[in-house]
Amino acid sequence: MEKDLSNYRRVYQRAKLDESSVPENPMELFRNWFYDAEKHEDCIEVNAMSLATSGLDGFPRIRVVLLKKFTWEGFIFYTNYNSAKGKAIAKNPKVSLAFFWPKMERQIIIKGIAGKLAENLSDGYFETRPRGSQIAAWSSPQSEVIPGKEFLENRFKEFEKKFENQEVPRPSFWGGYLVKPVEMEFWQGRPNRLHDRFRYTLQDDFSWKIERLGS
Repeated sequence: MEKDLSNYRRVYQRAKLDESSVPENPMELFRNWFYDAEKHEDCIEVNAMSLATSGLDGFPRIRVVLLKKFTWEGFIFYTNYNSAKGKAIAKNPKVSLAFFWPKMERQIIIKGIAGKLAENLSDGYFETRPRGSQIAAWSSPQSEVIPGKEFLENRFKEFEKKFENQEVPRPSFWGGYLVKPVEMEFWQGRPNRLHDRFRYTLQDDFSWKIERLGS
């Protein structure tokens, strides 16, 4: 099988990023770009981000997860702690995140350290989830081999019955992570592949070093 993609091309010219528009704190620029994408009618699931971890087998592993909150401190997402990503983070908390908003011709690459959220914060978010999603958290042994779809459906029914007429508690093996950034790179597509790229690197005094990168 072979398919030549060398003729796939697009001219990037929607916006620019220069020294005069780069704030001192990268979270401020992230916030501005996120809100821009959120307002764009053709951008869907703007909170979808790629999460890269170092797998237990030594290979990098990437998957898409949903950002559920961002603060000045970092980026929060939720998952099963016993999943492949959870086990990888337990062994090596250094992770990377990536956002790509093609309609905005923008991407953001983040290096950071992931740590578990406090249990009360995970409890608070879990309570806001739809009941079906709460039960699914109990039902699915995430990333493990299962005999078939019927296994999941039966497990879901078992926990539906178990928690009938009561609130569904958060499983101890499910919760949130906060990724605290140590480096953030902002990429704005530009004509002739002369893209605008700025990298923020966290310094020992918690200020950010800002550098323009070649495209």
